[in-house]
Amino acid sequence: MIAEIGHIALILAFVVALAQSVLPMVGASQNAPRLMAFGDRAAIAQFILTAFSFICLTIVFLSSDFSVKLAYNHSHSAKPLLYKISGVWANHEGSMLLWVLILATYGALVPIFGRRLPSSLKARALAVQAMLAVGFMGFLILTSNPFERVVPVPLDGKGLNPLLQDPGLAFHPPFLYLGYVGFSISFSFAVAALIEGRIDAVWARWLRPWVLLAWSFLTIGIALGSYWAYYELGWGGWWMWDPVENVSFMPWLAGTALLHSILVLGTRHSLPSWTVLLAISTFSLSLIGTFVVRSGVLVSVHAFATDPERGVYILALLGITTGAALALYAFRAATLTGAPGGKSVSRDGALVLNNILLVSATLTVFLGTFYPLFIDAISREKISVGEPYFNLTFTPIMCLLIVFMGTAPMLKWRSDNLSRLKSTLLKLFIILAVVTGLTYLIGKSVLGALAIGLCAYLAFGTIATILRRAKFGELPRDQSYALLRAQPAATWAFVCAHIGLAICAAGITAMSVWSASAAKALQPGQSLSVAGYEFTMGELENARRENYEFLGTDVRITKNGKAIKTVHTERRYYPIRNMLTTEAGLHLSLRHTLFASISENPDPASKAKWVIRGYYHPYVVWIWLGALLMALGGFIGLADKRLRFRGSEVTE
Repeated sequence: MIAEIGHIALILAFVVALAQSVLPMVGASQNAPRLMAFGDRAAIAQFILTAFSFICLTIVFLSSDFSVKLAYNHSHSAKPLLYKISGVWANHEGSMLLWVLILATYGALVPIFGRRLPSSLKARALAVQAMLAVGFMGFLILTSNPFERVVPVPLDGKGLNPLLQDPGLAFHPPFLYLGYVGFSISFSFAVAALIEGRIDAVWARWLRPWVLLAWSFLTIGIALGSYWAYYELGWGGWWMWDPVENVSFMPWLAGTALLHSILVLGTRHSLPSWTVLLAISTFSLSLIGTFVVRSGVLVSVHAFATDPERGVYILALLGITTGAALALYAFRAATLTGAPGGKSVSRDGALVLNNILLVSATLTVFLGTFYPLFIDAISREKISVGEPYFNLTFTPIMCLLIVFMGTAPMLKWRSDNLSRLKSTLLKLFIILAVVTGLTYLIGKSVLGALAIGLCAYLAFGTIATILRRAKFGELPRDQSYALLRAQPAATWAFVCAHIGLAICAAGITAMSVWSASAAKALQPGQSLSVAGYEFTMGELENARRENYEFLGTDVRITKNGKAIKTVHTERRYYPIRNMLTTEAGLHLSLRHTLFASISENPDPASKAKWVIRGYYHPYVVWIWLGALLMALGGFIGLADKRLRFRGSEVTE
């Protein structure tokens, strides 16, 4: 019965969304206050109904009701509680319901935090948000009903994909969707503003916290997915330029450009047309990601569905949504005027260049991701675009971006002169040269040394910026400290985000250039050597846990005879799914990570030897710490009094 109640709630939410997509839009065009106010109440009602539907599906999984097809296919009575809950969204239908719930959540927050918004703008934005909900709820109801029954009722379920039975993957999709779907707010308000023909600083200032929120959640989601891939897949890698990884990365890059562009619009009243285009493009890239993982155009552990018919629906929805928004943009773009832009040597000019580089990076990833699919669709020829392509095209763009990020925040708005920064820039270039030289002497890699030097340049450039704003060296120290304490939250958000990127990039460089690995078939007591570390295999243990069998061993890691750490690695077999997985053993530290995993048996006739893989990864933890610091910067930015949610008419 609970499944039918949840299904009815979803249908009612669809009906409410349908009314919300029409009546507020009509009210705004006719200046009818009651119709416009309907959008507020409908958005909250839509959220309540969708949340109730999602709760019903969660109850189905928690109670192991295998009469519901989704629970039968993705749950099991012996599964741990955490994975019964995460199983709700670790599949196509459930993840789409979560997608719709988050969409409704963001829509419901608009009337709560946007009380001082112009009524017509808010009504139109809520109508657009509801149109998106109609499309995705229709997709659920018509093609992907999460409450479908199965007859006869099975005694037990098939269980969840073992690769997804991990805490990292339990939280990765919700954070990713909070980012993906969060950009729907900027999309809806961009379309609403285009209809009204007005994009101004008030619009930008009210919208910036939503972009910050979505960007921060997406950063966390990507970081969690990267960490999961690192230790759960057993291959010792944190990123493989997989198409599904890329389709989450592209909205992040475009969202970063949008974040900087909306700052210029809100502060200097310029770039309105470009900002609107970025708002449309960022959410469109999120929709492309939704299409890729649900259309069957690729097979991946990340993909939710391989049904081309359902993919056609999403492709049509993507085409209608993006096509209509871009057509409206083409019709209205000429009417969007802002203040004149600053000179090339100014903070305005630097932020424009920042946008150009970020968009170029996005296009590079887009081409590398979809060109093979395009060739396959036309000629049925299989080609692959891998790490060498991205290293050759994406990496130089990001290095150039880091150079400008280290300098741009020091510039003045509108117009500036680099001679004013001569002494500071000289110090930064000295730091760049010294760090690059020392790194080369230690690591013997020119490219690695230069990359680490650029990371130091960005970090010290960010520190130099905040010190200049506090006028250290110009005022007495107590006055400078007072100025430092008086800096707004947005300034500290900038510091966290830029230093976080420097830390993340340093970790990526160290992992890419100086990591080492080896694999060898071992018997208990035998060792393999990796970067001066000895990995010694212990005795094998073969046993069974709650829902899987495992073969595991302790691996003792030593260096020069000194014990470093003993880690445990397992090869797990899930009989319900008939799947094997590898659980790596990790020794994590800020300086280096030591990674061991047990792999295949090279001689099935003999159980004596198993392949042990050992990895040495310097500073890999910095990748995730830097990403989390960037996300923290976004959340700190939300505390800025000039960007309060309540009272959208924020002032500087």
